[in-house]
Amino acid sequence: GRAIRFPEEKVRPMGRTAAGVRGVLLENSNDEVVGMISVEKGNMESTILVVSENGYGKRSYITDPEDGEDVYRITNRGGKGVNTIKVTEKTGALIAIKSVTDNDDLMIMTEKGIAIRMSVNDIRVMGRATQGVRLINLKDNDRIASVAKAEKMDESKTDEEAETTTEE
Repeated sequence: GRAIRFPEEKVRPMGRTAAGVRGVLLENSNDEVVGMISVEKGNMESTILVVSENGYGKRSYITDPEDGEDVYRITNRGGKGVNTIKVTEKTGALIAIKSVTDNDDLMIMTEKGIAIRMSVNDIRVMGRATQGVRLINLKDNDRIASVAKAEKMDESKTDEEAETTTEE
């Protein structure tokens, strides 16, 4: 449930066979990196969206819109990072991290094949150390398999497409 933010210049160019450099220090052998996003300093429109395996998610500001301070402070690569979601038994492990705006949609797919599409604007912006809100109600032993950001659909287009599909 942690995230690290550092300047991309801190990762030097390397050849294909190079092992790379450490981006984040993982706390134990069960931890893993679930994603990476690129954010622009001072971007007030984008928020960080995180989703956990039990269907919980939330958005957090990258930069506080009130005072302009970085919510996710810039550090050196290789650090432990800062909390981005409170991981509990209820929320489950972190599955995805995305950079989103109010104009995006979100596609959530479960391991049992259920998929939903929702507006990112419907997900509340919260502090970094919170659990988030339930994004999808999961049935018995189902978990989130994948999360994708999608371009917001025009609702009038959706209605026309539905009519076309039923006429065929």
